[in-house]
Amino acid sequence: MEAGRRGSSSTPQSRKIMVIADPTRESAAALQYALSHAVLEQDELILVHVENNGGSWKNAFSSFLRLPSSISSSSSSSGSTPAAASANANANNANSASSLASEIGQGEGNFLEQMKRICEIAQPKVRVHTECINMEGIKAAAILLHGDKLGVDVIIIGQRRTISSSLLGSRRPGGSLRGSKGVDTAEYLIENSKCTCVGVQKKGQNGGYVLNTKTHKNFWLLA
Repeated sequence: MEAGRRGSSSTPQSRKIMVIADPTRESAAALQYALSHAVLEQDELILVHVENNGGSWKNAFSSFLRLPSSISSSSSSSGSTPAAASANANANNANSASSLASEIGQGEGNFLEQMKRICEIAQPKVRVHTECINMEGIKAAAILLHGDKLGVDVIIIGQRRTISSSLLGSRRPGGSLRGSKGVDTAEYLIENSKCTCVGVQKKGQNGGYVLNTKTHKNFWLLA
């Protein structure tokens, strides 16, 4: 399952794809999936962080994201035909995205800018920009409002699968967020977003992804 890809073979339309950017392993997995399976060259990738009073992000993030050491090879492929060159580039980009692990989160710097840098290396032809929004109330509500404002076509969010979040997600479709401190952000977005929303859980380094949308539950996609 590839997130919201449109089927036009001649002139594919540009889409706005929003990835929820947080300093967590789940968010890093969502970014990896977006870069390797969801984003096309003509798309616009928007990294959105919802600000709150969180603590240090470096320990969680630095253990997961890294600039691939072989990234320069992605720019040196020159196939015998444009189609071959494009195929090689796409394969290298996918491999680069799958290789992201630890160095990029170390040292000083804003993790949003570091995530943007990863995107620009893994998918150099994709337009990427970052945004920070303030959380007024519930995080899911802020994301939905901002997604509507931007007119996004796909929302991709890292998802931590637990029994409690699964139960909350199944009990609260379409329900009010008001007073729902325990609501799972990913589950709520999947059920209530006007556009396609994909919840992403990474299964180890080489185990692929478990994806959830409104119509597909626990879909296992190999890396």
